[in-house]
Amino acid sequence: MSGKVYLLGAGPGNIDYLTVRGQQVLRQADCLIYDALVDRRLLLQLSPVCETIHVGKRGGQPSTPQTKINQLLVTHCQQGKQVVRLKSGDPFIFGRAAAEIQALKSASCNFEVIPGVSSALAAPLLNAIPLTDPALSHGFGVFTAHDLQALDWAKVANLETLVFLMGGRHLGEICYQLQIHERHGDTPIAIIQWASQPQQRCWQGTLLNITQLTKGERLSPCIIVIGEVVRLREFLHPPMTTNNLSQDKLSLDDKIILVTRAVGQSSAFTQMLNHQGATVIDMPALEIRPPSNWTALDQALGNLQRFDWLILTSANAVNFFLDRLLENKYDLRQLAHLKLAVVGKKTAKILTEWGLRSDFIPANYVADDLVESFPVPVDGLEILFPRVETGGRDILVKEFSSQGAIVTEVAAYESGCPETMAVEAVTALQQGLVNAVTFASSKTVRHFKQLMMTQFGEGWITYMEGVAIASIGPQTTKTCLEDLGRVDIEATTYTLEGLTDALVAWADGP
Repeated sequence: MSGKVYLLGAGPGNIDYLTVRGQQVLRQADCLIYDALVDRRLLLQLSPVCETIHVGKRGGQPSTPQTKINQLLVTHCQQGKQVVRLKSGDPFIFGRAAAEIQALKSASCNFEVIPGVSSALAAPLLNAIPLTDPALSHGFGVFTAHDLQALDWAKVANLETLVFLMGGRHLGEICYQLQIHERHGDTPIAIIQWASQPQQRCWQGTLLNITQLTKGERLSPCIIVIGEVVRLREFLHPPMTTNNLSQDKLSLDDKIILVTRAVGQSSAFTQMLNHQGATVIDMPALEIRPPSNWTALDQALGNLQRFDWLILTSANAVNFFLDRLLENKYDLRQLAHLKLAVVGKKTAKILTEWGLRSDFIPANYVADDLVESFPVPVDGLEILFPRVETGGRDILVKEFSSQGAIVTEVAAYESGCPETMAVEAVTALQQGLVNAVTFASSKTVRHFKQLMMTQFGEGWITYMEGVAIASIGPQTTKTCLEDLGRVDIEATTYTLEGLTDALVAWADGP
């Protein structure tokens, strides 16, 4: 395939405002050369083998020379790669695209320019400021604050509405120049920082007082809007919003969380995290499948009348046990004489969906607590325990047996490790984008380590640097300590809701 360079506008920052075409070219990229101020979630669109090169320019910080950026584009294109030059906003609005295009044309490199939503347009809109209005603004001008001396301030000050990009450090000079060129000091002004991002903020004032209102604040990166249209902001805000949009920020807004789970399993946990603002990457770390042999379970189903209690410790146990019951031409009435004990609210909920009610649920949702707080003496009881075929804990069987119960264990399902790691998870870990990884069972911990070693080799642990490890409870924590070396977050209530709460508390900090 011949090489090609895509000069792509990322929009104002938030991935939500990336174009469909932009998403397409990111997914096919062999090399990404990207600016600062782009949502790091955009990097999740890349393939794991895509090379990434950061060349972002920030005021007051070391920057990659434009000539070097031009050469990078040419070099990678001539190697036959699909190269994406990812720019903030729109490539043709203060994006230095012309210099890059000139270099590409001189080297006979194929290229395409893909528009993005400029922050000059998006930032005012997202803060309820219209740049045009039938009465207040018949047009607007957009300027960069990089070279204020080059502007014809007499003409600039005469425009009804002004938008300045990259002007945070020059706010005082902008206000001064407008006022000495006969713009009234009461002219409204808005400073919009981090437009479209979770940390977005907006200060509103006048040319006279805005520097005092923002004294001590680091304004960059920001968009400055000046004109009477700024006054419309209080009338055009959607209901239930505030003047400072940063107050609407959710606890996990800027977090990318890797969730280990079973293959094909719908994740209510993912929804809980999404509601807190997190970006969730699902990483299947368990494959749930039938046991290697149904014989023991089938024999137990044929002799259900001899059992006193049925113990179900997972949603998988419920589903596989009851599915097999029906496959063997029995129905739920066969369970009428049995008492049902379950571990966990999720397990109880699944049981309810089958039309059955649990007789006992331990308070702490773990098997250990079921043993300690069982509602009746177990001496002499016949207990049926459908469970995972391999790898489960033996505490329940050992304790009940030591107390005189007759426990019949039968394999109802098996859980194994997937052969490969999800592509999106690989990319996120390679790019250092993941803030936390969650584990809801010991098996997901072991399989996660196995998948990491398969994907990254002996140096897999380096990809966990800076990634918080979150556990649903004590047993999972124990396995995390054994296999991963640490735990940073543990739920105090051993449920997915409890794990969500623990992640929120971690994100909110002390």
